[in-house]
Amino acid sequence: MLYEIATLTVKLGTAAKAVAGIGEYVGAAESKGTLLGCWATEIGDLNQLLVLRSFADDSEWRGERERALRTTNPFNAGEAITQLSFDTYAPFPFLPPVAPGKYGSFYEIRTYRLKHGGVAPTIAAWAAAMPERGKLSPLSIAMYALDGPPRFTHIWPFASLDARAAVRADSVAKGVWPPKGGPDWLTGDMRSVIALPTAISPLA
Repeated sequence: MLYEIATLTVKLGTAAKAVAGIGEYVGAAESKGTLLGCWATEIGDLNQLLVLRSFADDSEWRGERERALRTTNPFNAGEAITQLSFDTYAPFPFLPPVAPGKYGSFYEIRTYRLKHGGVAPTIAAWAAAMPERGKLSPLSIAMYALDGPPRFTHIWPFASLDARAAVRADSVAKGVWPPKGGPDWLTGDMRSVIALPTAISPLA
């Protein structure tokens, strides 16, 4: 399975119309893949819509990427989009597929740049730590990039920003997070956004 995050930077005041277009685009008969999440950024880089989809295999992913690249109206939001980028990922293999559902009103989407060779030890560190960390709050997905610089992205839902702060403090106090040995493979280049589920988001 492959995952993709499409990042649509849109003109001010056009997000609602763009979200409706995204819904139509991913629901079209010719569309491939499965919509899992669609969020609007609230903290971090603003005026962005993040679209998470899964694909059964490379052929399905490639067909859908070609569809987006060969049209002047990607995601049925071409007039609103000022920038469009794609990131392709493979999931950490010990994790189950993303399960749509209601998990929280705030989603944190974090991307960490890795040192060369850091993918395998990072997966191992997370596999060891997640049984205990997962008891504190759910993880939507962790996945490593298949294109661009070595990096991985993880998505966490929270009921509120206060709940996020409390869980993070609790995980450190209990010694279950960060994963032991995991930070050794980080470059220090880290980015995070807080995003809110849109009306079409299966992860809500």
